[in-house]
Amino acid sequence: MDFVKEMKAKAKSLQKKLVLPEGTEPRTLKAARILKDEGLAASVTLLGKEDAIRQLASREGVNLDGIAVLDPASSSRIADFAGEFYELRKHKGMTAEQAKIDMADPLRWGAMMVHLGDADAMVAGAENTTGDVLRAGLTIIGTTPGLKTASSCFVMTGLDNSWGKEGSLIFADCAVIPDPTAEQLADIAESAAQSCREFLGTEPVVALLSFSTKGSAKHDDVTKVENAVKILKDKNSDFLFDGELQADAALVPSVTEKKAPGSPVTGKVNTLVFPDLGAGNIGYKLVQRLGKADAFGPFLQGFAKPISDLSRGASVDDIVVTCAVTLSRAK
Repeated sequence: MDFVKEMKAKAKSLQKKLVLPEGTEPRTLKAARILKDEGLAASVTLLGKEDAIRQLASREGVNLDGIAVLDPASSSRIADFAGEFYELRKHKGMTAEQAKIDMADPLRWGAMMVHLGDADAMVAGAENTTGDVLRAGLTIIGTTPGLKTASSCFVMTGLDNSWGKEGSLIFADCAVIPDPTAEQLADIAESAAQSCREFLGTEPVVALLSFSTKGSAKHDDVTKVENAVKILKDKNSDFLFDGELQADAALVPSVTEKKAPGSPVTGKVNTLVFPDLGAGNIGYKLVQRLGKADAFGPFLQGFAKPISDLSRGASVDDIVVTCAVTLSRAK
C-alpha cells in the first residue's frame, strides 16, 4: 500500500477547501504552494497579517498566485464569526466582547471556517502546540455526533502482507489521551474504526489490547478495557471487535484460538486500540523501528469535521502529506 500516493489521489479527486492558520510560518507557506501546484485542494487559505505573509513569501521565494491570504483581525466577517463563537460558548460564560477578541486568533478563525463550511479541512501545529490545536477544534468544531472524545491514530504500513490490510494497520490512541477511561476507550475504538475505513479502505476489525486476555489477569487497567468492550456491545457498534486481548492473542490466529476461542476477530485484526498512551506510543515506535514499518501520523480523529495537528518539527513534505490526508477525509 502506497499510503501517501493513495491519499494524494483521493484529495485531488475530492477538490476540497483547506485553511492553514499558520500563514506566517515558512514551512507552511512553502507547503501551501506545493498543495496548489499539485492540485490537491480546490482552494488554500493562509491566515495571518497580510503584510507579514507577503513579506515572508518574498523572502522565501514563494509565489502566492492562486493562494488566498486573510487577516482575521481586519476581516469584514469578524462580527459574524464572533457572533457564532459567542453562541457556541455562551453556556461556558463567553461574552460577546470576549468572543470578538478570541476570534482574531488564526487558529479559532480557521476552525470557524471549517465549522461554517468556508473551509473543509484545517491543518496547524507547525508553531502551535497540540493543546492549542485541540482546544480550537473542540470548542468550535466539536466531536462526531455520538462521541465525546477526540483522539489520534497512526497508519502503520510496510509490514508483512499477512498483517492487517496488506501489511497496513491502524494504531490508536498513540498521541492524545494519556490515561483514557472506559468510555474514552470505546470512543477511541469507534473513531479508529472509521479511520480504518477512510485510510485503509476496508471494514475495520478492532482489537482492544491489554496485558490480559479474557480475564487471565485481574487489575483495574484490565477492567477498564473490559468495560470499554461492554460499552461497544451495548451500542451495537457496526464493526467487528473483541477484547480484552493481549497483542499476540489479537494478531496470531493460533494464539487467539487458544486464549480467546471463538473470537470474532480471529485472523482478521487491522485496527489496534491501546489501553493508554504509554502503551500506544511505545508500541508504534517499536513497530516502526524494529519492524521497519512506515508510521504516518498522528492524525486526529473523532472530530465532526477534519482537522489535523502537526509536529513542530514537521518538514515541508510532512505538512503536504498531512494536508492531503486531512483533505481526503472531507465530505
